[in-house]
Amino acid sequence: MSDSDDNKPASPAQSDAQGESARSNQMWGGRFTAGPAEVMERINASIGFDQKLYAQDIAGSMAHARMLVSAGIISREDGEAIREGLGAILREIESGDFAFSAALEDIHMNVENRLRELIGPAAGRLHTARSRNDQVATDFRLWVRDAIDGIEKALQDLQRALIDQAEKNAETIMPGYTHLQAAQPVTLGHHFLAYVEMLGRDRSRLADARVRMNESPLGAAALAGTAFPIDRFMTAKDLGFDRPMCNSLDAVSDRDFALEFLSAGAILAVHLSRLAEELVLWTNQGFQFVELSDSFTTGSSIMPQKKNPDAAELIRGKAGRVIGALNSLLVTMKGLPMTYGKDMQEDKEPVFDAAETLLLVTTAMRGMIEDLKSVPENLLKATQAGFITATDLADWLVRELGLPFREAHHVTGSLVAEAEKRGLNLAELPLEAMQAVHQGITEGVYEVLSVEKAVASRRSYGGTSPKEVREQIERARERFL
Repeated sequence: MSDSDDNKPASPAQSDAQGESARSNQMWGGRFTAGPAEVMERINASIGFDQKLYAQDIAGSMAHARMLVSAGIISREDGEAIREGLGAILREIESGDFAFSAALEDIHMNVENRLRELIGPAAGRLHTARSRNDQVATDFRLWVRDAIDGIEKALQDLQRALIDQAEKNAETIMPGYTHLQAAQPVTLGHHFLAYVEMLGRDRSRLADARVRMNESPLGAAALAGTAFPIDRFMTAKDLGFDRPMCNSLDAVSDRDFALEFLSAGAILAVHLSRLAEELVLWTNQGFQFVELSDSFTTGSSIMPQKKNPDAAELIRGKAGRVIGALNSLLVTMKGLPMTYGKDMQEDKEPVFDAAETLLLVTTAMRGMIEDLKSVPENLLKATQAGFITATDLADWLVRELGLPFREAHHVTGSLVAEAEKRGLNLAELPLEAMQAVHQGITEGVYEVLSVEKAVASRRSYGGTSPKEVREQIERARERFL
């Protein structure tokens, strides 16, 4: 989005002449006598994607016009005409009656040109004391701020779905894994709550980013500010910003807010991808831990028995788009000197795509989780493999026999080897076989070798016992919903 900087107030006659020249030369004014090459027009135009900023652009222009009137820079009559014209343009765009033109480059010039058609020379006064540099920076911040609000609400809805599933499955026992090997028994409710915490951090990162971005660039003009007696605090407040940005150079050159949004979004996409991967695994015939509804699965064109977890796979796949968007903008920004370069036009598409993708995948994940049904008998059956209560046995040796943990670990390993040789699980291993490894072992050891008792014993804060899981659920509802 090019800079267009003439901060001198124009007379109506001058505005008319400037307008004709601008229309013949891509709104650039009298410096150019010839139009651009066709390929230059194509590479330069951004209206194909930045028309998404229309609502923010019109809101920013309305705020700027109100401030110009309040500061006595333009007349009240011109200000009212601008306000009515911008309102009409907003209605045209929202109704689909607005004709966007690539010849006018971007959303700013499309709106300004239409405003001139509607209200005449007064439209030329709107650009007093601003540049397309601070204009686009303002519009973009407003758009990203709105995107964060939408994604944050979708994340809260997903958390609610996960918490509800945790409540249904507070006592549903399953294997907990490390290295994708059965490690210790946990509950499915506890597992779902882990994702609630991850998404809570995602919401926190987005909220932090929103706070930092909520400063207004408007009034920084091209890069140096303006000689007009503008009130940047007025426009900042009008647009819901906390304050104006402190440095005009930083105001037009900063894209940290977009990078921070994409960074938080990339982490969120990774979290959703991990959950999606588990759903893909859990619906596989080798697991059969959960069932997904028909609404979020597809069939095969050739294999009628198939029920594919396509929604989960697509969520997993789309993480790459969001991560790629972050990398794209980092690479774009890394070599730019102060302040504005046309390279920065490349900031919009990755952000727009990432925001839409994040909202889509979060909403789809919520639907899958809401419809999901666990298969408790399969989850419990899976805990019978892998000697999953071995840690409980080692803890019992420490607690009851006073062994150092490293010695208890060695004894337990020997017992696991013996059980494996006999084709038994630990709870089935005879007492005499255990005593042959360590004579101090008593019948009491069997109290900790069932997965039910192992799970119930994990009562530490944040642990997996059903009692603690229910307390976590209550805390999660208070913190996140």
